[in-house]
Amino acid sequence: MQELSDWFQQNKRDFPWRVDPTPYKVWISEVMLQQTRAIVVVPYFEKWMIQFPDIKTLAEASIEEVIKAWEGLGYYSRARNLHKGAQQILERFEGKIPSTIADLMSIHGLGPYTANAILSFGFRKRAAPVDGNVTRVLARFFSIEENVCKQAVKRKIAQGAEAILPPDDPWITAEALIELGATICTPKPRCEICPLARNCLGKERALLLPIKNEEKKTTHLKRAVIWLEAEGKVLVKKGAAGKVMADLYEFPYFEMEEIWPMRKVEQEIDLVFGIKPKMIEKLPLVAHTFTRYKATLYPFRFQSKTLKELEGYQWIERSELSKLPFSSGHRRILSL
Repeated sequence: MQELSDWFQQNKRDFPWRVDPTPYKVWISEVMLQQTRAIVVVPYFEKWMIQFPDIKTLAEASIEEVIKAWEGLGYYSRARNLHKGAQQILERFEGKIPSTIADLMSIHGLGPYTANAILSFGFRKRAAPVDGNVTRVLARFFSIEENVCKQAVKRKIAQGAEAILPPDDPWITAEALIELGATICTPKPRCEICPLARNCLGKERALLLPIKNEEKKTTHLKRAVIWLEAEGKVLVKKGAAGKVMADLYEFPYFEMEEIWPMRKVEQEIDLVFGIKPKMIEKLPLVAHTFTRYKATLYPFRFQSKTLKELEGYQWIERSELSKLPFSSGHRRILSL
């Protein structure tokens, strides 16, 4: 694997988490990088490190501060897990990230990949973090003609990853595998410039590997979203714990089978909230993708003469809205 390490040293991308990679930096960056492109993560990581420079500041922050700092990255359970994990580390490990796989795996939200990444990149130990990129590289390199989503195959790939780590500086090869999958051994591989091409058993079938489960179908949604303002305040709802949008704020919305005319939206507000609103304007459409859903949001702005208390909702001063963490689609409506 010397050719892989040499390739990485010459071609690795410059990222802030690769400068003095402490266990804390590795933990935060690896969680941010899950299902998110590295270039998108850079400004979030830099701001996070200013706002929460260590375990203590993260653990003692409010969940709303943490969610707000995460706003725009999506998959907000990751931010909640970081917050709870930091609190556990503060309570059980005196604020220091542990350096054994057993202790790391006992921390809330920390799975095998992130635990091994912390051991490898943060503590410079012999550990093989296996993410989707590494899985793709090794499924091709070893020509694994089995479903990589099966636990037995996952174990085989993990064992293969650990087996190819050299005795000296194994963390370089571990990170090189991730980098290779992100830049060269992509879904459409560039085998002609791959440092492992000479020994790759699956090179001729690279486009067919790895074998995975069929992706879940995307569900399309249409939602009428209501900006309802009264006495300088706007009606919003905070996502309940355990829900997809937990701890995130959204404006009231109604699910639609077909696009509703304006009169229908007004009638629904009256029916659900007991408010007869005055139409102010119709705002541009907003596309909102989350988990396996694609929602088209149809925002309408209304005025109410009275500020009526509504169970499960809050009236927030318009000037304070920007301080709250919103789901991505509703944040774009706010910006309108």
